[in-house]
Amino acid sequence: MKSTSFNQEQQQDGKESIPVFGYELLRDILIPSLLGKDTAEISYWAGKNLARNFPLLTIQEISSFFQEAAWGQLNVIDENKNEMKLELSGPIVERRLHMNQDATFQLEAGFIAEQIEKQKHVVTEAHAETILKKNIVLITVRWDKHDEVL
Repeated sequence: MKSTSFNQEQQQDGKESIPVFGYELLRDILIPSLLGKDTAEISYWAGKNLARNFPLLTIQEISSFFQEAAWGQLNVIDENKNEMKLELSGPIVERRLHMNQDATFQLEAGFIAEQIEKQKHVVTEAHAETILKKNIVLITVRWDKHDEVL
C-alpha cells in the first residue's frame, strides 16, 4: 500500500517522519484560533518555557535542536557584543510562509532568547521578523551585559 501525504512514513535512515500538514494544523490553525490576538506573545513565552526543559550549551546545539524539532535551518549571520542575528530558513519555513503569510515565529524567538540568556548569563530578548521575498525569518537577539542573570 502506498502512503499518502497524510500518513506517517518511514524514512530511509530508519527514522519516522510525520507529514508537515499535521504540524501546520496545530501550529498555524488550531493554536491561533484558541489564543487569538495573544498568539504571538503566548508563543514567545511558551518558547522560553520549552527552552528551560531542553537546556543547550552552544549555538550549534540550538541549530541541531531546530533541525530535530523540524523548525527549520538556523544559522548565525552576524554577532557583536550586544546582539546576534540569525536566519531561519528551509522547506518548513518556506511552506509555512506560503500557506500563511501571517505565520508567527515567536515560539522560536522565545526559545532562542532563553537559550542565549542561559548561555551568556544576561537578560536576553529576541524578535522574529519574516522576510516574505526571501522566504526566511530573521531573528534578532539582544542582551545587556550589565543586566546579569544569576
